[in-house]
Amino acid sequence: MRKKIILLGSGELGKEFVIAAQRLGQYVIAVDSYSNAPAMQVAHEFEVINMLDGAELDRIVAKHQPDFIVPEIEAIRTERFYDYEKQGITVVPSAKAANFTMNRKAIRDLAAKDLGLRTANYKYATSQDGLEKAVAEVGIPCVVKPLMSSSGKGQSTIKTEADIEKAWKYAVEGSRGDLVEVIVEAFVNFHSEITLLTVTQNNGLPTLFCAPIGHRQERGDYQESWQPARVSDQDIAEAQNMAKKVTEALGGAGIFGVEFFLTDEGVYFSELSPRPHDTGMVTLAGTQNFSEFELHLRTILSLPIAEITLEKAGASAVILASDFSENPRYEGLEKIAALPKTDFRIFGKPTTRPYRRMGIALTHDTLDTPVEEIVEKAKAAASLVTVKA
Repeated sequence: MRKKIILLGSGELGKEFVIAAQRLGQYVIAVDSYSNAPAMQVAHEFEVINMLDGAELDRIVAKHQPDFIVPEIEAIRTERFYDYEKQGITVVPSAKAANFTMNRKAIRDLAAKDLGLRTANYKYATSQDGLEKAVAEVGIPCVVKPLMSSSGKGQSTIKTEADIEKAWKYAVEGSRGDLVEVIVEAFVNFHSEITLLTVTQNNGLPTLFCAPIGHRQERGDYQESWQPARVSDQDIAEAQNMAKKVTEALGGAGIFGVEFFLTDEGVYFSELSPRPHDTGMVTLAGTQNFSEFELHLRTILSLPIAEITLEKAGASAVILASDFSENPRYEGLEKIAALPKTDFRIFGKPTTRPYRRMGIALTHDTLDTPVEEIVEKAKAAASLVTVKA
């Protein structure tokens, strides 16, 4: 039963995945581009490589001979995954899923053109001149995102033509990998946005859905998330139908974080991650019988999941750095630890920069407690912790 897993990307999501894997007796090699990344601190072994270097990827796969390759980030030479599958290694959820979702172009075209899901009107651009033309077609306001990025890096909103040059430069700076191309999306007038954690299983077992997770973003990155989000039965049914279609098209077993905009006209597909989602860290508050990380691992190992049950309402709020540091320290942990129905995680990142996510506060309460109250408690808890340079 013990399997060898190579984890590509070793941030906070990877760290929680490794902890879940350790609890079920699995062997993990954590990989990232820098030493002492969070997941490396709890893995059996680690490797420091440039994951955009296909030869380096080949080298560590040949060295470790894993049963599973689990991507955690976007900046990976994912086309190598098809070769690894041919070698008998399972790529999670699948080589196709990793390739399509590491690039916004592939997943958006699959959703909008191949599957006919409702999405924002969009265009692509590979230069500033191309961006100007795309904005003219899509209309202002619109959102610009690099095709490869994460946690909102390089994402901005164009409100006037004067914003175009700045948006292009910011997108290029925030792009991960060697691809310089952006997607330009028409602004969707949504009243809320949700993540629907969607669990696909092996052996013909059914696709399962977690209770919807609401979240709020700033600078393209989530600030708070809560579960359950308030969603109408009609909207949740539409979102589940869309999520099932797109995850079935991508194939494989694992957890997908599928993001949607909720509007007065219905549900819009936004994005998809083929792995645990940052907003899903709220499940660490015990909102479900299994956290998103435990669900991901169990599906990978082909362990059947009988059901996903919502146990309590919860919220997460980010703890951010405000400055650069090579030796961060944390103040206020005693204060947050003293709060009832509250927990926290410090990720153990070795360096800081402004707005870097260094930890989260977690709060929970009964299902009949207004979730807005739980979110406010999470924000207040997070504000007690200060990251010192």
